[in-house]
Amino acid sequence: MRPEPRDWSLVYDGYRPEQEGLREALCTLGNGYFATRGAAPDSSAGDIHYPGTYLAGGYNRLVSEVAGRNVENEDLVNMPNWLPLTFRIDDGAWFRIDDVDVLSFRQELDLRRGVLNRDIRFRDEAGRTTRWSERRLVSMANQHLAGLEVELTAEDWSGRLTVRSGLDGGVVNSGVARYRALASQHLEVLELDHLGADALFLRCQTSQSLIQVALAARTRLYFKKREAEAEYRTQTLKDQIWQEVACTIEQGASVRVEKIVTLHTSRDRAIAEAGLEAKRTLGHAGGFDDLLAAHEIAWRHLWDDCDIELIDGTAEDTELKLHVHIFHLLQTASPHTIEFDVGVPARGWHGEAYRGHIFWDELFIFPFLSLRIPTLTRALLHYRYRRLPEARRAARAAGYEGAMFPWQSGSNGREETQHLHLNPNSGRWNPDNSYRQRHINSAIAYNVWQYYQATDDHEFIYAYGAELLLEIARFWASIAVYNAEIDRYEIKGVMGPDEYHTAYPGADPEMEGGIDNNAYTNVMASWVLTRALDVLELLPKEHCIQLCERIGLDLGETERWYDISRKLRVPFHDDGIICQFEGYEKLTEFDWEGYRKKYSDIHRLDRILEAEDDDVNRYKASKQADVLMLFYLFTADELYLIFERLGYPLAPESIPRNIDYYIGRTSHGSTLSSVAHSWVLARSDRSRSWRHFRCALDSDITDVQGGTTPEGIHVGAMAGTIDLIQRCYIGIEMRANALHFDPALPDDLHQIKVRLRYRRQVLDIEADHDTLRIGSPSFTSTPIKVAYRGHYRDLAPGEVCQFRLIKPEDRDRDENRAMGAAKEAKP
Repeated sequence: MRPEPRDWSLVYDGYRPEQEGLREALCTLGNGYFATRGAAPDSSAGDIHYPGTYLAGGYNRLVSEVAGRNVENEDLVNMPNWLPLTFRIDDGAWFRIDDVDVLSFRQELDLRRGVLNRDIRFRDEAGRTTRWSERRLVSMANQHLAGLEVELTAEDWSGRLTVRSGLDGGVVNSGVARYRALASQHLEVLELDHLGADALFLRCQTSQSLIQVALAARTRLYFKKREAEAEYRTQTLKDQIWQEVACTIEQGASVRVEKIVTLHTSRDRAIAEAGLEAKRTLGHAGGFDDLLAAHEIAWRHLWDDCDIELIDGTAEDTELKLHVHIFHLLQTASPHTIEFDVGVPARGWHGEAYRGHIFWDELFIFPFLSLRIPTLTRALLHYRYRRLPEARRAARAAGYEGAMFPWQSGSNGREETQHLHLNPNSGRWNPDNSYRQRHINSAIAYNVWQYYQATDDHEFIYAYGAELLLEIARFWASIAVYNAEIDRYEIKGVMGPDEYHTAYPGADPEMEGGIDNNAYTNVMASWVLTRALDVLELLPKEHCIQLCERIGLDLGETERWYDISRKLRVPFHDDGIICQFEGYEKLTEFDWEGYRKKYSDIHRLDRILEAEDDDVNRYKASKQADVLMLFYLFTADELYLIFERLGYPLAPESIPRNIDYYIGRTSHGSTLSSVAHSWVLARSDRSRSWRHFRCALDSDITDVQGGTTPEGIHVGAMAGTIDLIQRCYIGIEMRANALHFDPALPDDLHQIKVRLRYRRQVLDIEADHDTLRIGSPSFTSTPIKVAYRGHYRDLAPGEVCQFRLIKPEDRDRDENRAMGAAKEAKP
C-alpha cells in the first residue's frame, strides 16, 4: 500500500493470494443500501477469495446443532453474487486469475470517486498475453444500481472471444471459518429468466425472514463507442443464470465489457413489486459512464461535508488512512440509510463477522455523524426507538421495569447474543455471558442526549428521545438494589465493556455469571438517571404529563431515581484507584512480559488462557478500556460533578493515576481499545496518544488482529479515529448551550481543517498549535455561542472567530484574556 497524491487512493501493487481476503474487505464498495466486497469477478468462494454482497438489514434465522443443543442464530445474509464475469479465447479455459501467469497487477480504491480499479497483465497456458482493465462502482447516486466495466486487450493474439456473465443465487454464508459448521443456506431461488438478448434476471427469497431480492443484469460488448456485433447464449443452472457473449477480436485490439446491475427488495418503499422494479430500473439505467458521472457527484457532495484535512509532520500516510475510514463509514451509513429501518453493524456491511449485528459501536460512530449529517443520526436512533417495545418485553421477562436493550441486535431487537461461543484456539464451545453487558442501555441514552446537544432538535426529544431516556432510566432504577448496610444501591450480575471478566473466579459462568458493581456501569446508570430527570424538566408541561401517562410513570418513581442517582456504589482501591468492579483488587496480577515472550500475539488473552485450561477471570487483565471509558466519554470537569453527586471525591491528580493503572493491564483485544486509550492520553501525554491513534488507524488496514478484517471491517474503530481528530484533538465539547473548543494537537500533527454542523450552522474550523479559527458561511440561522477556555463569543452566519491558543507551558498565564479574541465579518 502506498499513498497517491492528495492521499485519495489505496493502492496494492502485485497479486498476493494470501492477502485477497483483507483486500476484498478493504475494497468493498457500498452505498448504505447494499455493499459488495472487492472480490475478483472471476473468483468463487474458497480459501483465497470470498465474493459477498450484503443488504443493509438483510437478516435471516436458521437453527443449528451446537454442542448437543439446537441454537437459532440470526445472520446477515450473503445475497446473490452479481459480479461473475470471465472470458475465454476460442475453446480454451475460462479465465481465473489463480490459473494464469500474472505479469503485472495493480488494484486501486479511488476513495474520492468511490471506484475500484484493477489492472492485470497475464499470460495463459497457451502463451497468449492479455490485459484486463476494470472499473467498478456501487452507485451512491441511486442505491439500486451497480456497474462493472472491463476492457480486454488482446496484446499478441487474435481469435474468438467469449465473455461469460452471470448472476449466482447458489451462495451460502461461509465467510467466517468458525461459523462454517453451522447452518448456512439462507436463500431460495424463485425465478431465473433472461430479458431479451442481453439481460438476465434472478429472484430469490430468504428462508425465514421472507425478504424477496430481485436482481437484473445487462451485459454488452463495445469496440470503443460502438456496440459489438455479438452472439448471445443464455444458460440456466439450478441456482444460477449465465450469459455467453461472443465476438471476434484482432491482435492489439480492445473490447469493452459493460455489466450494469440493479437490486431491489420487497422491503423497498414506493414500489409495486421487487422484480418489476429491478427490471424497470435496469431499463432506465444508462451506460457505465452515465452511472459514474452521477456517482462521482454524490461522492463529491459527501466529501464536501465529511472530509478532514491534515498537515502531518511525520510524512506518514495519516490522511490517506483517515480517508479510508471515512469512506467505509459512509458506505455503511449513508444518506440512503435515512429512509430504511437499519442500525450500524459493528463490522459494517462488509462481511459476516458478528453475524452483521448491531452492538454499542454507535457510541463511537454517532459523534462524527451528528456533527456532519445529523439527519442520519436521527434516522439511526429511530432504529432503537422502533425496538423499544421489544426492549420493554425483555425487561419484563428478566424481572425488571422500563426497557432493556440487547447487547446484540438484528432485525426485531431481540437479544441475538449466542449462548455458546467457539474458541478457535481450543476448539471448545464455551458459555457466552456477553449478553450481560447491560451498559448498552446507557450508550443508547448517551447517544440520544449527545444528538440533542449537537442539534437542539426539540421535536426529536419530545417525540422519541425522551421516551427512550425515561424507559432506560426505569430499567436502571429497577435493576439497582438497595444495600442498607452501606446505604448504597448496587447493580449485580453484569459485565462491563472489558468483556474478559464474565464471572468471578471459580464460579459457574452459566449459573453465577457476571460481576457486581462494575464502576463504568454504575456511573453511567447514575448519569442516565440524572439526564432523565433533566428531560422531565425540559419537556413542555402538557407534553410531559401525556408522556408520563402513556408509559405509566409517576412521581414516586422519579423520587427514587434521584435517590439512586446519588447513591450508586462505585468501588475504589485503598490507594484511590477506581475499582473496575467489586473484588477486582483481589485478582491476581498477570504476567504480561512472560506471555508476550511466549506468544507473538496476546490480543485475545481470553482464548489463549482458556486453551491452556486457565481462566482470564482470575487476573487483573482487560480486553479493552472499561473504567477508562468514563474518561473517554466525559471531561474531567464533568466527572468531578458526577462523582461529587455520587458522594465520592475525585481528586484531579487521581485521573492520570487511573489511566496509567489500567493502560498497563489491557491487552487491546478489541480495535476500540486503542481509540479510547488515545483519547484519555490526549491531554496528559500527547506522544503516547498519537502512538495509540496510529495503532487504531492501522487496525484494519494492516489487520493488526491477524485475520479478523477479512471477515468485515471494524466500523466503530474507524469512526473512533475520525472522531479523535475531529473532537478530541480539536477539543470539542457541547455543554450549557455552547460549543466549546480546547485544541491539543500532538506534536506530529501540525494542522487540522474540518467542516461541522452545529445547531443549524455550518462551521469551517482550522486549528494548529497557535490559533483556532471558526468561520460560519452565510446562512439563515440564529447565532450560536462558541468558547475557548472560558472566553465566549456569539457567532452568527457570515462571521469568523479567532482565538490565540495558550501553549501548554503557559497554562498558568491567560494570554487570551489580555490579547482578546478577534471577531470579524467574513470578507
